[in-house]
Amino acid sequence: MPSLFSSYRLGELTLPNRTVMAPMSRVRAAAGGLATPSMATYYAQRATAGLIVTEGVQPSRVGQSNPGTPGLYTDEQTDSWRQVTDAVHTNGGRVFAQIMHGGRVSHHETTGLQPVGPSAVPGEGSVFTPSGPQPMPVPRALETDEIPEHVRSHVDAARRAVDAGFDGVELHGANGYLISQFLSSNANLRDDRYGGSVTNRIRFAVETVAATVETVGATRTGIRLSPGGGGIWGVTEDDAAELNTALLTELARFDLAYVHVEATTDEDVLVRLRKAWPGTLIVSPTLPGGPKQAGRAEADHWLGLGADLIAFGRGFLANPDLVERLRSHLPLAPADENTYYQGGDAGYLTYPTYQHTAA
Repeated sequence: MPSLFSSYRLGELTLPNRTVMAPMSRVRAAAGGLATPSMATYYAQRATAGLIVTEGVQPSRVGQSNPGTPGLYTDEQTDSWRQVTDAVHTNGGRVFAQIMHGGRVSHHETTGLQPVGPSAVPGEGSVFTPSGPQPMPVPRALETDEIPEHVRSHVDAARRAVDAGFDGVELHGANGYLISQFLSSNANLRDDRYGGSVTNRIRFAVETVAATVETVGATRTGIRLSPGGGGIWGVTEDDAAELNTALLTELARFDLAYVHVEATTDEDVLVRLRKAWPGTLIVSPTLPGGPKQAGRAEADHWLGLGADLIAFGRGFLANPDLVERLRSHLPLAPADENTYYQGGDAGYLTYPTYQHTAA
């Protein structure tokens, strides 16, 4: 079994260890969806990760899910990200941008537009808006001839990401957002070539991956999936094993940088998906009860089951030196949930590295 701290070749990158900083929304962008100096510091502080995947970055105005999130669809946004990629690279890190189209997980108060989705089925729960949490509205079902426009928005954002200095992009196909909605058996009720059968429901994901690979290259393209849906924003995949096996079979021909899966379904299904996917597999362990941080035990478990890289989310929030803490069996600091999305530098840039005390 490989060690969490052994190097790994990912496309054209050599990762010094097998830890990945998972994408996590922090809603600290400036007006206009611009990346900020604080964001540059935040990611640079965590550059000892084998790979950093940023928070979700909207590829279009209608694709924005929450207020305060960054974008990659204007020249000004693209320019603003260069300070982030420069800071990470200066600190010796590697960073992919996660491209996230919210689809139905959005609100007109945030974007000024009616959210769109594969079908006119609202998500479950409330979404953040400038005036506070609001129930998710009924999205407008995309017309068949509109769908290529949303493929292109992902591709254009990927091109901008590379222009801004990112090492690659991760397409967000998980957690109930647009690609996940098309994969879903309850958010996608279409009867055209993008709905119904497994073959049709994976089509949007496959077309988006294919177009992104054509534009920025396979070694710069990854995708994140949450097999089964995990119930996030009300999305489910009743046929998780069949659907995700079919999807990975199609994606295998593109020789992607990686597939990143969350442990949102039974372990035996994920092991089957490992066998179906010939390339690099990143696993984000999901623990019962939610807030507990994944650590070395969970990482070693999934490495033993065939994962190549392990993504840590909450652990990296409060532990910018997470890799060294895991390597040296040091305690992990807990993250303050009250500061996840409040803005400002408190609970963002203020977590220290481990302080050793004299014996």
